Amino acid sequence: MKRPTLTPPCSGWKEDFNLPNEPTKIEPSPGLLNANYQDSIYLEISRHSIFMRELLLLLALASIPVLILSIYTLIDTVAHRQHELFLIVVIATLTGIWQAASFIRAILLTPRDEPIRFNRVRQKIYAYNFNFCWWNPFIPWPIKIVSYDWKDVRAERWRKQAVTHQGSHLVKTGIMLSIVEPGTNNVIDRFPLNNEYGEASIWAYVCTYMQHGLSAVPPAPLNRDHNDILWCQFAMRLAPEVKWPEAIDHESRTVPQTAPLAQVESP
Repeated sequence: MKRPTLTPPCSGWKEDFNLPNEPTKIEPSPGLLNANYQDSIYLEISRHSIFMRELLLLLALASIPVLILSIYTLIDTVAHRQHELFLIVVIATLTGIWQAASFIRAILLTPRDEPIRFNRVRQKIYAYNFNFCWWNPFIPWPIKIVSYDWKDVRAERWRKQAVTHQGSHLVKTGIMLSIVEPGTNNVIDRFPLNNEYGEASIWAYVCTYMQHGLSAVPPAPLNRDHNDILWCQFAMRLAPEVKWPEAIDHESRTVPQTAPLAQVESP
């Protein structure tokens, strides 16, 4: 029986993938990748914390009149001293406030994209991480941009199962990137590579690209520019654009001045 290598393993752990500089066990495939950019220097992969933004916007708009009605009912209950209904109305009002705040903050604060860059010449990764707490919309939801050495990256496949209201089983899977303290298996940071698919071919593609360069992998299909928004994407227009700090943006897209020419391939 397989056991986790890392301390601690990721939530829902199912499998550890190969180390970043080890040969991959399967063929690299770009079929499940969402790539924003790729050349001989770096590969940028798209990630998202939330999906179906337009539906979320509709739910947010629908929650506002419900919240107003709850507050009006609360005031009316207090005015008429309907003590038997007071607790129920208070709970309904607080639930409405929580729901409206969650939907609205998710729309207004979640970036249009949360990319991660793999710079093969520098052998580093750069992640644009958005940290949100779905059950507490009243605390800060910060953007944390991090950079780590490729050799300290580990990949884990996770799988979680939930039971829906209809009794059916909903299975989710994905790939978590864990950063270990150099020379150990102790995790010091963790963020997702993919929240939709836990296929080893995704990790194999990234590893092959980082190990052998652009010529060793088939081209990844590129996404539409996340700032090139369709007229009907109203929720996306409300989301903040991706803004890397200037120094990190430059470093993550370029080669070090001392890089050997052999490390940089022709596009």
